[in-house]
Amino acid sequence: MGPTAADMLQAFRRDEPRLFIGAASVTVGLVVVGFLLIRRRFDRLLSFFAWFAVLYGEREWLHASIPRLMAPPSILSARLDMALDFFVAVPAFLFFQETGMVGRAGRVIAYAICLLEMCLIVAIFLGLPLALLNNLNSGMMIAGSLSLVILGFRRNNIGRDVVVLRVGVVTFVCFVLWENTQSLLGTHSGAEPYGFALFLCCLGYVAAKRALDRDEQLALLRQELEVARRIQLSILPTGFSASEHFTVAARYAPMTSVAGDFYEFLNPEGARPGLLVADVSGHGVPAALIASMVKVATNSQREHAATPERLLAGVNEALCGSTQSQFVTAAYVYLDAEKGELAYSAAGHPPMLLLREGRVSSIEENGLLLGMFSGAVYSSTKRELLKGDRLLLYTDGVIEAANGGEEEFGPERLCTLLAESAGMAAEQTADLILSTVQGWALTQMDDLTVVVCDCG
Repeated sequence: MGPTAADMLQAFRRDEPRLFIGAASVTVGLVVVGFLLIRRRFDRLLSFFAWFAVLYGEREWLHASIPRLMAPPSILSARLDMALDFFVAVPAFLFFQETGMVGRAGRVIAYAICLLEMCLIVAIFLGLPLALLNNLNSGMMIAGSLSLVILGFRRNNIGRDVVVLRVGVVTFVCFVLWENTQSLLGTHSGAEPYGFALFLCCLGYVAAKRALDRDEQLALLRQELEVARRIQLSILPTGFSASEHFTVAARYAPMTSVAGDFYEFLNPEGARPGLLVADVSGHGVPAALIASMVKVATNSQREHAATPERLLAGVNEALCGSTQSQFVTAAYVYLDAEKGELAYSAAGHPPMLLLREGRVSSIEENGLLLGMFSGAVYSSTKRELLKGDRLLLYTDGVIEAANGGEEEFGPERLCTLLAESAGMAAEQTADLILSTVQGWALTQMDDLTVVVCDCG
């Protein structure tokens, strides 16, 4: 005759704490597994903990009365239960030694216990007496747990959060010692799961505390990045001075809060301005710091504003040895409205585009990247400058922007877009180019800078 509903209900009430702790343990273990999968990075400490938590929860369920009522115990099931009991100790000791609280000696003890546990599991299925194996296991648990606790308390150079973790570990170990001592005496208290529940609570506290700390650090980092963004924007020209000869519009769209793109106007108030666009390799704070160095280096070369090749050579010398293996590309054009002439030079930068009478041509005169080689020599090219000409300087993020099919925007589309802007003002043209490129790209993967100059 099978168990009655009253028997099942009585067994459930008796095992309710154990079933709850087992379910909580398995849930925590599976949550950790999910976190590791999302993170896509192996973590020994978390992996051992997840393994331990899932096995411990499974063991608590199997030790409850309800499974025994539904399927009467057999010799095979008894051996399987004992094998699971022994196997739970393996990830437990691996986890405790991975916490860093027990040192090298603790790792040796943990590995030795794990090896002995595996030997005991093999002995279970070889038919050795279960009572003898259970006593051997209890003795190992007592000796190993006491050793790790003693070694853990000898290490004092631990963080504040680890103190809470240590309390949870020590409490759980004390329950383990009590349970295994009772097992040697032939009794069973069933108190160990409560120690494990307290251990889970301590882990939860540490995890919550560290999550709050990370949130505070993230908030502080965001504040610092916002300050850095405002500082970087402050080093860019606020606008081009009103001029009867030139109208200039610039657009700057960083990929992150701060960026490595940079532009500068030299002598914008007269008939002979200079326009510079630079692009630092990489993104974020490192590139932004080097971009600020480019501004300082450019301003130090104002006396060479009329000779682009000398200006770039001077900037290169100022940057050499200071860019930490990052490189800088740049393009600089000097405009002379009175002579009707422009002088252009670049350092590894995309060519400048010239729109004249509806046709687009490129002007290219490239030298070595800035900041890489001391003593680099640059050359410049001179072209006629006519009223109605439109010049376009830009960074490579514009032409390298890729759509969902990984097709780049490319120089041809940019030339077509510039030709279509012939009837627009400089400000409208700059907006058109930036919005078109951003609409083309699936996601912005680089900084974008556009400088449009109309010759009046």
